[in-house]
Amino acid sequence: MRALPASVLAVCGLIASACGGTGSGGAAAGQAALTTTQAQASPSSAPAREAPPDAKPLDGKVIVIDPGHNGANYRHPAEINRKVNVLTQWKACDTTGTQTRSGYTEAAFTWDVSQRMKRILERRGATVKLTRNSNNGVGPCITERAAIGNRAKADAAISVHADGSNNARHRGFHVILPEKINGPVDKVVGASGKLGIAVRDAYRKGTGIPYSNYIGKNALDYRSDIGGLNLSTVPKVLFESGNMRNPDEAAKFQSPQFRQKIALALANGLQHYLEA
Repeated sequence: MRALPASVLAVCGLIASACGGTGSGGAAAGQAALTTTQAQASPSSAPAREAPPDAKPLDGKVIVIDPGHNGANYRHPAEINRKVNVLTQWKACDTTGTQTRSGYTEAAFTWDVSQRMKRILERRGATVKLTRNSNNGVGPCITERAAIGNRAKADAAISVHADGSNNARHRGFHVILPEKINGPVDKVVGASGKLGIAVRDAYRKGTGIPYSNYIGKNALDYRSDIGGLNLSTVPKVLFESGNMRNPDEAAKFQSPQFRQKIALALANGLQHYLEA
C-alpha cells in the first residue's frame, strides 16, 4: 500500500487503463461451500420431490469490502493529499498505492479481487457493500471508507491491499489489526483480532502465499495509525495480500485465476469468522 514517487506514478498513469480487468471467472468456486438437499424417493408411487434448499450460510450478514486506493488518485494529488484526522494523527485523505514492476497497479488489483469476493459472498447469502463503485475515480478518503462500514452496521469489514516493498526478497502477506486508542474502535478490537486470524488462516491455506518475512509476527501487525481502522465501529482489518514488488508474488497477482483464488480464500476467512 506504499505510495510511489511522482515520476513512477506518471508512467503508471499512461498504462493504468491496461493494468487489469475484472474478469468474471470462477463462479463455480464461489459456490464451493453451498449445497442443495435433495428429497429421497418415496416408497410410494408418488414421484420424488425436491426439498427446500438449505439456508445459505451468510443469510442476514452484512459485509463491507474496501478496495484500497482508486485508479485515478494519481491525477488528483491535491485532493488525495488533503489531511484528515484519524484520531492518533493527521494523515492524507488517500494515497495512490503501489504497482508491480510491469505496471499492474494496486488499485486495479484490489478492485478486481473485491468484485470477485462480492460475487462469492452474495452467492452465500450475504449483503455486500463496496466503498467505491469503479476503478476510475478518486478516493474516497480513509475517513469515509470507515464511515461506510459504520453506516452499514457491518458484521465484518475488510480493506483489501497489497504491499510495495522495493526489497525483492521481501515476500508474503500480513494482516493489519487495530489497537485500542481511546476511540470508537476500542469496542471492536477483540472482534477485529478474531476476524484477522480467521482471514489469515484461510488465506494461507487457500493461496499458499507465506506469512510476511518483513512485517508483523505470524502475519499479524497491530497498529494505531490506520484511519480506516481507528474510526471503525465494526470489526475490521486491513489485509496486505503480499508484496507487489516481489517477482513471484507479482506474477500471481497478475493472473485472473490466482486473483479468483485470493477472493475465494478471503471470502472463506470472512465466513469462518461470521460462523464462529
